[in-house]
Amino acid sequence: MSECIFCKIIKKEIPSYIIYEDKKFMAFLDIHPWTEGHTLLIPKKHYDYLFDIEENEYNELMNRARLLALSMKEIMGVKRIGVAVEGFEVSHVHIHLIPMNSPSDFNPKNAKSFSKEELQRTHQKLADLKI
Repeated sequence: MSECIFCKIIKKEIPSYIIYEDKKFMAFLDIHPWTEGHTLLIPKKHYDYLFDIEENEYNELMNRARLLALSMKEIMGVKRIGVAVEGFEVSHVHIHLIPMNSPSDFNPKNAKSFSKEELQRTHQKLADLKI
């Protein structure tokens, strides 16, 4: 899908703050995070809807989300990593991983633009991500 912003990020046509990548998946910082460290995990293959993904790949995606969340929780020093999947803003499957210390952190109304410096600082924190 040539018009998909996430497909362009995968092809490195658009700059992003990638914190994890393998042959099937990519995770990068959301540029309008709800909280610091808000990350998007996507399959590299374009799917419009989460439940259109073949079962094995779906399971791999969810496993990556779990592993990323465990590492992010430790690095960011938060109580939880919230998970959201809705798929309306960008029609490419993506899982939101949101560092949280309270239920109020899990709110899209919290979204704000981070400066390039703030994103780079967060990217550096998550550079040691282990999965």
